[in-house]
Amino acid sequence: MWYIFVIIFSLSRVGARYENVNIKQDWWETAVFYQLNTRSFMDSDGDGIGDINGITTRLDYLKELGVDAAWLSPIFKSAMHDFGYDTTDYYTIQPEYGSMEDFEHLLKKANELNIKIVLELVPNHTSNESEWFLKSSNRDEYYSDWFIWESGHLDNMGIRKPPNNWVSVFRKSAWKYMANRDQYYLHQFGESQPDLNYRNPVVVDEIKNVIKFWLEKGVAGLKIPSINYLFEVDKDLYGGRYPDEPITGRPGLGPDDYVYLEHVYTKDQEETYDMVSQLRDVFDGITIRDNLTRIMMTEADTTIKNAVKYYGEGAHLGAHVPFNLGLIGELNKESDARDFKYIIDRWLTYKPLKKPANWMIGNHDKSRVSSRFRPDLVDALNMLILLLPGIAITYMGEEIGMVNGFVPWSETKDPLACNTDDPVNYIEVSRDPVRTPFQWNSGKNGGFSTAERTWLPVADGYESLNVASQRSAVRSHYQVYRTLTNLRIRPAFRLGRYESLSLNNDVFAFKRWYNDDTYIIVMNVGKRDRIVNLTAFDLVFGQLEVEASSVLSSRTYSDNVQANRLDLAVDEALVLRMQV
Repeated sequence: MWYIFVIIFSLSRVGARYENVNIKQDWWETAVFYQLNTRSFMDSDGDGIGDINGITTRLDYLKELGVDAAWLSPIFKSAMHDFGYDTTDYYTIQPEYGSMEDFEHLLKKANELNIKIVLELVPNHTSNESEWFLKSSNRDEYYSDWFIWESGHLDNMGIRKPPNNWVSVFRKSAWKYMANRDQYYLHQFGESQPDLNYRNPVVVDEIKNVIKFWLEKGVAGLKIPSINYLFEVDKDLYGGRYPDEPITGRPGLGPDDYVYLEHVYTKDQEETYDMVSQLRDVFDGITIRDNLTRIMMTEADTTIKNAVKYYGEGAHLGAHVPFNLGLIGELNKESDARDFKYIIDRWLTYKPLKKPANWMIGNHDKSRVSSRFRPDLVDALNMLILLLPGIAITYMGEEIGMVNGFVPWSETKDPLACNTDDPVNYIEVSRDPVRTPFQWNSGKNGGFSTAERTWLPVADGYESLNVASQRSAVRSHYQVYRTLTNLRIRPAFRLGRYESLSLNNDVFAFKRWYNDDTYIIVMNVGKRDRIVNLTAFDLVFGQLEVEASSVLSSRTYSDNVQANRLDLAVDEALVLRMQV
C-alpha cells in the first residue's frame, strides 16, 4: 500500500503542469473584490456621511485599481445603532445613503465599467425597531413566532432573571426583557438586534424573498455575515427550555464576557449548512435566467473544518465564497514565515479540491494591515492576497496602506466599544479606528467630505497618506497594487499551480507557474536582512527578472537577480519571473 501511494503521488506531480489547460473560469473565481464601508468611502452631499452617489462618483478609481466587484456594507433601512447591521426594512435604502433611484444609477454606471456590485445582507437578526419585530413583540398572530422568545424566571429574591446564561457577542446577557410581551428576546449581538427564528418556515421564505428581490434588482451577489449564528440549539431536545452554555474556565473573565462561555448551543449548529444550501438555490434560480452567476459570500468566525463546510457537500451546494479568515485572525506583527506558510497552506488543504480559495488580509472589523503588522509590509501582504491562487478581497484603504485612526471615547460610535462602559480600555475592542473616512487627498477631511464634521474623524496623517499623493508618486503602495492586479491576469496566476516554502524563519516564498511561465513571490517578514537560495524550489535556477517590488526595495522593474543567492532587506518583497 505504501508503494501505491508513492506512485500515485508522483504521477500527480508529473501531470500537474498541464492540469488546468482547458478550465473555463466564471467571472468570480479569480475576481478582485473591494470591500467598501458605504458610510466612510465618499460623501456626495456634504453631511459628513458617505453615500451611494459618493460611491458612484468614485467607480472610476476602482476600475483603475483593477477591481472586478465592489462589495458594499449594508445600505438597507436601519435604526443605525450598529450602522446598518440592524435592519428595519430589507426592501428599502437607508435615506442618508440615498434612494433606490440612486442605487439603480450606481448599478448602471458600474455595469458600464464592468464592475459587479455585491451587497451585504444581514439575515441573522433585524432591528428591534423593524415592523417585523414590533408586531412580534405585540404577539401579532402572523409575526409572533418570527423571533426567539422565551420566558424568564424569578430568583430567590423575586428578581426577574433571563432564561439562561447566554452572553451576547457584544457582552452582557443575550436576552432582553419586553414588558408588553412579558418575555425575553434573544439577541446574539446588540440589544437592538433581535435574532430571527429560522425554525419558522415563514421566516425562511421571507428571507428568500429578500434575496430574490435584490438579485432581480441587478446585484451580482450578496455577502452574508455571521452565518454560523442563524440557528440555536433546538430547545425541544432539552425539555422545552434552552440549556445553559458551559463555562470555559479561562482566567480573568466574568459572566458578562462573551468568551466566558463555550458557545456550543448558540452557533455552528448542523442545521445551518442545510439552510445555506437552501439559500444557494435562490441564487442559482436567478443565475439560470441570464447565465450570469449570482454569488453568495458567507462569513463565519469558526474552526477551519466548520468554515470549509460552507462550500457545501455532494449535491448540496453551499456558498460560492465562504470567507477564509485565517490571514486576518491568526497573523500579526509577531508572525514569522512558518506561520504564513501554515495558515495559507492549511486553507488550501482543507477546502474542497475543485473549489476556488479566497484571501483577505483586512476588513472593517480588524485593525488595519499597516497598524496590525508594519506599514512597510503592506506591499508584501497585498502580493499575498493578489497572487495566491483564487479570489482576492481587499478592504478599502489597504491598497494605499491606510492606518488606524484615533477615535476618542467622546466620539466613539461602535456599540461593541460603547458596551464596555470603559472610557480607557474601550480602544482594545473598538472597530471605529478601521472605519475612519477614506483618504482621497490632502484637502479638507482628506477629500472625503466638505462637512465641518464627519461621522468619524479622519485619521491623522491623511495630508501625506492619500490616494492623490500616491497616484502622482513614482513608487507607492497604490502603484504596487495596480501592478499586482495587472499581473494576476496572466495565466500563471489565473490558472497556474502553487507551491510554497518558508526558506527560513523570516522569508516566505511561493511559486506560481503555468506551462513554462514561472514566478516566485518572495518576502522577508522578519526583522533582519536575509540571504536566501530560491533554487530550493524545483526547476528554479539562473537569473530571475523583477516584475514588482515593495516600495522601499532597492530593486525595480526589469532588474535581474540570481536565484541561488538573493539578499532581502527587512520587509522587502519581490515578484520574480524566471527567464526562459
